[in-house]
Amino acid sequence: MTSHVLKLQIERLGQRGEGIASGAAGPIYIPYALEGETILAEIVGERGRLIEILEPSPERITAFCPHYSICGGCAVQALAASAYAEWKRGLVVSALRHANVTAEVGELVDAHGDGRRRATFHARFGSKGEAEVGFMKARAHEIVTLESCPILAPQMAGALPAAWAIAETLQAGRKPLDILVTATLSGLDVDVKGYGPLPSARADQLMLVAKAQDLARLSNHAVLVIERRAPILRMGKTEVSPPPGAFLQATEAGEAALAETVLAALSASRRALDLFAGVGTFSLRLAASTQVHAVDSDAAALAALARAARSRSGLRPVTVEARDLFRRPFAAAELAAYDAVIFDPPRAGAEAQARALAASAVALVAAVSCSPASFARDTALLVAGGYEIESITPFDQFRHSPHVEIVGILRRPEKKLHRNRRLLG
Repeated sequence: MTSHVLKLQIERLGQRGEGIASGAAGPIYIPYALEGETILAEIVGERGRLIEILEPSPERITAFCPHYSICGGCAVQALAASAYAEWKRGLVVSALRHANVTAEVGELVDAHGDGRRRATFHARFGSKGEAEVGFMKARAHEIVTLESCPILAPQMAGALPAAWAIAETLQAGRKPLDILVTATLSGLDVDVKGYGPLPSARADQLMLVAKAQDLARLSNHAVLVIERRAPILRMGKTEVSPPPGAFLQATEAGEAALAETVLAALSASRRALDLFAGVGTFSLRLAASTQVHAVDSDAAALAALARAARSRSGLRPVTVEARDLFRRPFAAAELAAYDAVIFDPPRAGAEAQARALAASAVALVAAVSCSPASFARDTALLVAGGYEIESITPFDQFRHSPHVEIVGILRRPEKKLHRNRRLLG
């Protein structure tokens, strides 16, 4: 496909943070261009490459990272804070409007805090076997090699050196690696994917790397290589040791902000159901005042949650259940035992569970999501089932990216609550 250069007027920012202009055949998407700018861009199909900014936006600021526009990790660094916050809030507003949900969306809550406490670094190997470690380039399968990253929390200072050391140890295999590093209270927790089963000699070498880099734990495909110290996370007043590779909110500030919003809504609940509970982001905090049943498909995460709950005195009972909630959502009859439900699914959302909740007599639902589209769809189902939206709050823990976290609080009016209870017998 041939390319050509066009002068374009950027009309708005898209869902991925790219500038959007109108072309003869439809929208043209130009990464790193901002709303209101006049630019020159090299166009291929519906995509453009920014060549020159002829008239910059008054909201344009200087990006702080030298890798910006090369590294694919950040989509929007050159937009002033107020305009950035309105764009990211608008992602939620637009998704709800598309799903025909009428609701007020709160102001964007900055939940970046000290920065990302976890990151996945990619390692690839050149024709001579040399290692390249960093993040993927924007819209490419190549690596931007990094020695540091300014969006990482201070506790992640040793993450890139550790990733480089692991990649160099495994470089003979020349297999693409994904190296997940999480900062914990006891040090860095690392899980490597892509190499496959480790020969004993390689495992021995990785043990030496873990000691040299002072890692708390090192795993390969979630299989323990060495644990020098148990990785510890604090959730509320409870400490939990997660299994290798377990899901975790990207920033401490983000986790705390999401939990604070959910707990404020559920403070008067007596028995709550926490779906897609993971290692206990909400369960371990909520159990200070409420009996909780935590459900997830990840049995190892649930085991960590249960151990943490047992180790902390003064908590209300916490029970766990391993269950595939996509195939076996809680039915309306099962939900009758709870007066509040939290669900925090993956990006695909929880459509089947939302449908079951819509037919239930649960008084209060806290819907947590990392996807505006699936959040809007699931919220529309709950509203159609008689729930009223109490609040919708967007959170920005993935600063400079198009990702946004959302908490929606929905409540059944008393009349509809009693009607559903009668229908359910």
